[in-house]
Amino acid sequence: MRLFNTSSHELETVRPRAEPVTMYVCGVTPYDTTHLGHARTYLVFDVLQRYLRYLGHGVRYVQNVTDVDDPLIERANALGMDYRELADRYVKIFLADLEDLNVIMPTVYPRATEEIPGMIATITSLIEKGMAYPRGGSVYFRAARFPGYGAMSGLDRAGMLQAHRDTGEDPDDPNKEDQLDFRLWQAARPGEPVWESPWGPGRPGWHIECSTMANRYLGPRLDIHGGGEDLIFPHHCSEIAQSETASGVGPFCQYWVHVGLVWMDGEKMSKSKGNMAFARDLLPVYGGDALRYYLIGTQYRQRLEYIPDDLEAAADRWRSVVHALKGPRGGSPSDRALTYRDAFFAAMDEDLDTPRALAAIHGLAALVAEASEPGDRDLLASLLQIVGFRLD
Repeated sequence: MRLFNTSSHELETVRPRAEPVTMYVCGVTPYDTTHLGHARTYLVFDVLQRYLRYLGHGVRYVQNVTDVDDPLIERANALGMDYRELADRYVKIFLADLEDLNVIMPTVYPRATEEIPGMIATITSLIEKGMAYPRGGSVYFRAARFPGYGAMSGLDRAGMLQAHRDTGEDPDDPNKEDQLDFRLWQAARPGEPVWESPWGPGRPGWHIECSTMANRYLGPRLDIHGGGEDLIFPHHCSEIAQSETASGVGPFCQYWVHVGLVWMDGEKMSKSKGNMAFARDLLPVYGGDALRYYLIGTQYRQRLEYIPDDLEAAADRWRSVVHALKGPRGGSPSDRALTYRDAFFAAMDEDLDTPRALAAIHGLAALVAEASEPGDRDLLASLLQIVGFRLD
């Protein structure tokens, strides 16, 4: 199969370095989940994992929980709650939503707060290599010293600085040697959790968390790394810089896979704007299979504009597929059914083109409704299960 590699900006044939395929996907910051943007991202990587397994690959999949970060701490303080209590509440909701969507859980599901000794070790290594420096109780990465920092994003320096600002990194921090430098360790601040470190009490920066967890559970070189497209810069570009510097080997990742964002009312769905639709509200109405059908009905790299009427229409189309499944199964599929099967796999092999794959499924469902061949119905069920439908 071929996937679009954000790093090369090209479709590339997936050739894992070894078995199993290693895949790391950035997880949620659990201060309010699971909106449709979250659900879409983790469904895409669920489909990818399932399809890789169908093709005969083993998959070692790691997804983290960012359970210590600025937004979580700010939300907990605003609510007068302990950040750990807030994180536990939303992790529980998130996992229940994923179960209802029939998402296969990762092989390893680490929490950032459980990995801090490893982060301190990584930061120490970066300081020893001259790529990081402590100042004022914080530690910063010398971004400009890393060749091609931010190249995957295509942003110029001004664009990178703005992206840092947008994600809580202050380019005007007087402790920085260069505005592009970013925090590896944040000095203790009032009202925030702290851990002891060689540089004083504080907590890890956002980017070092994923570099450390990816290396611990998957090694210094990954096959696939992904998340939402809003993570390309600064998060993933900073991960590349940290990880390749710390390990001394590269590339950190062979294939960077990014999912388009979900929009609502003409703007990106986000907590800050308050324009969100939550999986937990929609699942009781439509069910996990119908919501999965809707969210993978747009090619994963494209923006998805959430419109309730579109979800309702998708649910109707899904019901027609379910209706076609009713009846006896077994035997060999017809020649006409095999043309839909071939179209399905051609779509999946071409950058996980689930809309085309679903179109092939619909063609097969229509054939089953017309001819009612048990072998065709059996084929229809098997294709649906490849992309994660429960069919219960």
